[in-house]
Amino acid sequence: MNDGKTRRTVVILGGGTAGWMAAAALGRFLLGPRWAVTLVESEAIGTIGVGEATIPQLQLFNRSLGIPEADFLRAVEGTYKLGIQFDGWGWRENRYFHPFGFLGLDLEGVLFSHHWLRWREEGGALDYPLFSTETQAAAQNRFGMPPPDPHLPALGYAYHLDAGLYAALLRRYAEDRGVVRIEGRVAAVERDVERGDLRALTLDDGRRVEGDFFIDCSGFHGVLIERALGSAWEDWSHWLPVDAAVTVRSGPLDPLPPYTRSVAYSAGWRWCIPLQNRTGNGLVYVSSLIDHDAAERLLLQEIDGEPLGEPQRIRFRTGLRRRQWLGNCVALGLSAGFIEPLESTAIYLIQVGIAKLLSYFPAADETADMADVYNREMAGVYEDVRDFVLAHWVVNRREEPLWRTVREVEPPASLAERLARFRARGEVLAGWEDLFKEQNWFTILTGQGLWPEHHHPVADRFTFEEIDQRMRALRAAIERRVAALPPHRAYLGRLLGKTA
Repeated sequence: MNDGKTRRTVVILGGGTAGWMAAAALGRFLLGPRWAVTLVESEAIGTIGVGEATIPQLQLFNRSLGIPEADFLRAVEGTYKLGIQFDGWGWRENRYFHPFGFLGLDLEGVLFSHHWLRWREEGGALDYPLFSTETQAAAQNRFGMPPPDPHLPALGYAYHLDAGLYAALLRRYAEDRGVVRIEGRVAAVERDVERGDLRALTLDDGRRVEGDFFIDCSGFHGVLIERALGSAWEDWSHWLPVDAAVTVRSGPLDPLPPYTRSVAYSAGWRWCIPLQNRTGNGLVYVSSLIDHDAAERLLLQEIDGEPLGEPQRIRFRTGLRRRQWLGNCVALGLSAGFIEPLESTAIYLIQVGIAKLLSYFPAADETADMADVYNREMAGVYEDVRDFVLAHWVVNRREEPLWRTVREVEPPASLAERLARFRARGEVLAGWEDLFKEQNWFTILTGQGLWPEHHHPVADRFTFEEIDQRMRALRAAIERRVAALPPHRAYLGRLLGKTA
């Protein structure tokens, strides 16, 4: 780092979703008289496009950049997402829906799920999906923005998007604000002899790109964070053994589902992501249990409609880089860690990394303290997501070798504690900083057949008649709300001024 009196430069290595999200955010919040931002990428290097489904936090990122929702959806051929439908995860015939938003309404500080458990125990119905607007709207392929209602929670939603088009949108945004893009491949990385920090990138045509701070978005290659700086990768494949995917595009779906679909198979699972004019499909699998050709045949056999183009194959590794910030370099995206795309968290993890980087961005040469805080907090974020994703695998009754193996492996202590707590009293004690809250855990665990033995004792303060009356009124209000929503495709068409 220099003396702070001249303009410093942040160099981002790699484009794609991670690189251009970082460039757009830095262009919006950092670039100015003190800092310049340069992004180096090569069009000859492909990107892994598994991040086409998102979670609601992306709304905040786009809003912080000032990108209107309609403009965003138009640019990325996007659709709305109310949650994920899981088929075959608990057992072969199992199906449940994991919605965004709240499940029911909490009563006097006690989670709705506890009141519902108590209601069910005393004669209520086994029908908690009816207390979710998102679940009911998804089942009818409806979407809209219902008017505010003090007696109902706000609608929770995210997006399906074309990741390549999103990167292109963010590139235009970043370049309009002064971010400089350089086309080229890195041939060598120069480090400071005394400090060991990164100093410059030498491209394959001999050009030299100097920087004061570097962001590694080079994917699993980890060109800066791993190859140059030696930050090690912590392997999580013993918990999450899927290591490959095959993807293919197919035609649009009609009616247009406002949700992602995840279907379990003996050696992995398949995703289906509906966009405006096409559908994204992928099969995630364990390469030692099914070969690439067989996985490709299975995917093509299972998709709806004819494939558009040739299938693409991807290899990946699940895990975490404990030191994502090392010296004057921060890793984002696949360079920092990877958790399979089961709960659509890839873009969210990039977003969190960017937000924390901006919070702790160095104002002087000393970055060690900020790096320690960043690494500790990001490790916690990744572990939280890992445990939630792993819970889908651990809580299953399938008998194929993959499913038995994952079910029987000793889970991380953090997950084991949460599962034990849930079995005992229907709660995991999710903290405010956790991405997945109590209603998320309740939905997936009960959806896959894990039911608590007891509910929270505070839920007993109401009589059964009071709870029953509230439950029936809430269920009826949600039914009326969903009935007023238009079909998903019709809503998109009106919003975008076209037939979506």
